[in-house]
Amino acid sequence: MSALLDVILPVFLVIGFGYAAARARLFPDGAVDGLMRFAQTFAVPCLLFRGVARLDLSAAYDPALMISFYTGAYVSFGLCLAGALWLFRRPLTDAIAIGFVGLFSNSLLLGLPITERAYGPDALAGNYAIISVHSPLLYATGIALMEWAKSRGIGLSGGQLARQIAKAILSQPLVIGIAAGFAVNLSGLDLPVAVWSAIDLMARAAIPAALFGLGGVLVRYRPEGDRATIAMICAGSLVVHPGITYALGQWVFALPTPGLRSAVVTAAMAPGINAYMFAHYYGVAKRVSASAVLIATALSMGSVWVWLQILP
Repeated sequence: MSALLDVILPVFLVIGFGYAAARARLFPDGAVDGLMRFAQTFAVPCLLFRGVARLDLSAAYDPALMISFYTGAYVSFGLCLAGALWLFRRPLTDAIAIGFVGLFSNSLLLGLPITERAYGPDALAGNYAIISVHSPLLYATGIALMEWAKSRGIGLSGGQLARQIAKAILSQPLVIGIAAGFAVNLSGLDLPVAVWSAIDLMARAAIPAALFGLGGVLVRYRPEGDRATIAMICAGSLVVHPGITYALGQWVFALPTPGLRSAVVTAAMAPGINAYMFAHYYGVAKRVSASAVLIATALSMGSVWVWLQILP
């Protein structure tokens, strides 16, 4: 119980403050949008830049860690997509968006602060390694499948489709921050102290601002309809993904304890807001995606506590 109170509850209390402020109209929609834009476009990219630029790449990029995490992610994606398509008889574009919700765990806004509070700031190397390929890889998967599904009757060429996917991925601020971090890391560029101090200031603002803004965003969603589909997504995101990650990391690859913790805690996170934004961008399965993000975020308070008890 102390893990719940000391590690998980403070993170969700910040989300709750944002939710309560927005619901009471003390923090209007425009302010929520502005705060999330600041967090996702500027502060969080600075956080990712700092984390990747200072990452020990040879130590952090353990293939076993990546395989454990992303196998679980893609199994969850496949189950949610197949269930939506064949069990619930949704159109292919809807099924892809629903699968994407089961694929895209909130590795950044929830995974980082919970791992840090549970195991300390020195335990985040595995988290940053996962996050550094998380958005580019998962967006590439979702966008490629969605654009393919939409273009089946249009006759879009392979080159046009590839350019469309690359443009959508490379224009993401998070991807730009990660890429800049890799550039500094691999080049050995020594930035001035003043620049690092400014980046540190921005990075420290990222998580609190994003969590508070996330609470404000969640006010807009209502858990309604499609209960079975939402339950399937929650099971894939909160049980299947971390369960497969734990099984592979513990019993197949025998991951070191820090890597196992990073992989499983990150896998146990609820779907991120980006999963809903993906559905909203394409105009498909928006209600299911929004409801799943909201309900899974609430349920993850309990499920994350369970995984913290299981982990060494």
